[in-house]
Amino acid sequence: QVQLVESGGGLVQAGDSLRLSCAVSGRTFSSYVMGWFRQAPGKEREFVAHITWSGGSTYYADSVKGRFTISRDNAKTTVYLLMNSLKFEDTAVYYCASKSIYSSTWTDWGQGTQVTVSS
Repeated sequence: QVQLVESGGGLVQAGDSLRLSCAVSGRTFSSYVMGWFRQAPGKEREFVAHITWSGGSTYYADSVKGRFTISRDNAKTTVYLLMNSLKFEDTAVYYCASKSIYSSTWTDWGQGTQVTVSS
C-alpha cells in the first residue's frame, strides 16, 4: 500500500522560504507522477506542481511559477517543494499526491501539512 507522508510546513513571514518534503513508500516509481496540491480555508483544493519520477519533467500552476520548485530524490524516494518569496495567499494545507502517468486521476494522497504565511 502506498504511503505519502508530508513534512516541513510551518509559520513564516511574507517573503520567506520553506521546503516541504513528501516521503513515499510502498510502490515502484518509474511510471508515476508526483504532485503537490493545496487547499486554503473556504476554497477548493488546487494544483500546485507535478514531477515525473522517471524523467523529472515538471509543471507548475501559474500562481507559483518562478517562485516554487518541485524536485525528487530517487534514492530517498522523496519529493520536495521549495517555496520562495512566499505570499500571504500561499497560506494553505499542502498535500502530496501521486498518480500513474497513464491516468488523469490522482489516486494517492498524504495527510497534508499546514503552511501559514503572515503578512
